[in-house]
Amino acid sequence: MGDLIRNWGEPDETVEFGGVTEQLISIGGLTVSRSVQPAGWSWREHFQPLVGGEWCMAHHVGVTVSGRSVIRLSDGTEIEYGPGDLYDVPPGHDSWTVGDEDCVMIEWAGMRSWVGGATPNRVLASLVFTDIVGSTAIAAEIGDAAWHDLLSTHLQQADETIERLGGRRVASTGDGLLASFDATGAAVRCALALRELAEHQELPVRTGVHLGEVELAGDDVRGVAVHEAARIMAEAGAGEILVSDAVAATCREPGVSFDDAGERVLRGVPDPRRLFRVLG
Repeated sequence: MGDLIRNWGEPDETVEFGGVTEQLISIGGLTVSRSVQPAGWSWREHFQPLVGGEWCMAHHVGVTVSGRSVIRLSDGTEIEYGPGDLYDVPPGHDSWTVGDEDCVMIEWAGMRSWVGGATPNRVLASLVFTDIVGSTAIAAEIGDAAWHDLLSTHLQQADETIERLGGRRVASTGDGLLASFDATGAAVRCALALRELAEHQELPVRTGVHLGEVELAGDDVRGVAVHEAARIMAEAGAGEILVSDAVAATCREPGVSFDDAGERVLRGVPDPRRLFRVLG
């Protein structure tokens, strides 16, 4: 049975493109999005240079939660809408926010076709997520300045490790990082190397490794696989590396083995997933 209740705090995917932040959730056979268009945003200034065309050719259907926006149709008609207004905007329009407040909208159609042609590259990637366990307590114990220096050193050395093993750091996640590799073997080797690095620095790091299809958007990677990788990491304890069954099935690194960690219910993921603990 699929999820009966979903929350915007745990979207399947978050897309940031052309100045707009879009959270997407699949429920009941529909993909629903929460779109935030910041104050001062306009399709023609922020979006058109990225996607081309004279007009936005997406068909938007939704409701405005807060803020106000204006649409201009290709025939020159302008319509302003605000909180509580439902809209059905046909292809062939321009739009912009008005006032000093961000415009927040819930849509049942529009965003996928809006950015779909701009970020078409989907590839299979091996993702490594790390997080420092108890970072707030560590910072409180050693002080903000010492914590900043320790974290900066850790991330710098982690970058060198990732690059040496053929990957790239996609993003810093505050107290951890997300890295991408072409092969699961390299990703697992990196996870082991990062754990060893953290142990030398006396940092309790948990790690998750996952193999899945991602969408490339510049230097960023997006998609459900990224969300799943983060949830796998969240299941790990300090010093533990957990991987998905896809990683365990495809990784053939000498000296690396896996221990069945059982099925886990990952927050926001519909079905339980079998995870494996890295031994090596």
